[in-house]
Amino acid sequence: MDKDNKSETAEAASVTTNLVTQSKVNAVVGPATSGATAAAVSNATKAGVPLISPSATQDGLTKNQEYLFIGTFQDSFQGKIISKYVTETLKAKKVVLYTDNSSDYAKGVAKTFRNAYKGKIVADEKFVAGDTDFQAALTKMKGKDFDAIVIPGYYTEAGKIVNQARGMGIDKPIVGGDGFNGEEFVQQATPAKASNIYYISGFSSTVDVSAKAKKFLEAYKAKYNNEEPSTFAALAYDSVYLVANAAKGAKTSVDIKDNLAKTKNFEGVTGDTSFDKNHNTVKTAFMMTMNNGKVTAAETVKP
Repeated sequence: MDKDNKSETAEAASVTTNLVTQSKVNAVVGPATSGATAAAVSNATKAGVPLISPSATQDGLTKNQEYLFIGTFQDSFQGKIISKYVTETLKAKKVVLYTDNSSDYAKGVAKTFRNAYKGKIVADEKFVAGDTDFQAALTKMKGKDFDAIVIPGYYTEAGKIVNQARGMGIDKPIVGGDGFNGEEFVQQATPAKASNIYYISGFSSTVDVSAKAKKFLEAYKAKYNNEEPSTFAALAYDSVYLVANAAKGAKTSVDIKDNLAKTKNFEGVTGDTSFDKNHNTVKTAFMMTMNNGKVTAAETVKP
């Protein structure tokens, strides 16, 4: 059963109701975003159906939510990793913070980054989803003395920002969270300008991967015209199999929920997954390096 919630909160709630009451599903995989997940979980809970979001990252989503599980790391985890990486690896003592102020995900990453970063934030600018012209803010940034730009946001706007920043001669490292994942980031930035880019990912095809991850990578590329799977695709794949694993021996949706809660070190294509007492995932993250539109390196990172 496949339904599109359009990443809209009202649609997510409506689709979830349809799935649990009309289709009588025993588990729901999705929605993908934090806002849509928050809107969907109430209706799933009322029906006693577990819901696992592969990629909702907002902190606190699972609080007092018995039937909600999160398949990736949280915003606070990403903000801390970015702070540590720009400080210790990029040696950035001064940064520009440019945040998507319309996204709970981006605001969560930015908040944690501000709290964790001990250097100086020389400019703290905002944009919103759908913006296309970033010239005014970038012009202000260009006049500042800084070592890196941190962009909590999603790939569409982030790619456009990279394109325009590089076009203006801003060549400093640009760092983001897992929202940079996706082919559209490079499409918007253009390969020629997508260099000196660093972003968090829950999945990597550029480092030594498990046999299961290699098999997934090969199958995905064969099906989708040699396209590399994004982190979102890999996390969704793992979420489906986390539910399938929890369904073994289960007689009801409540049994599936209970089995999900007991999950420890489940081997997926994004690494081993366990759920903590709050149903948040515990797993490895990677910091990806991109040059000329291609990932050229990946390293394991922790806060």
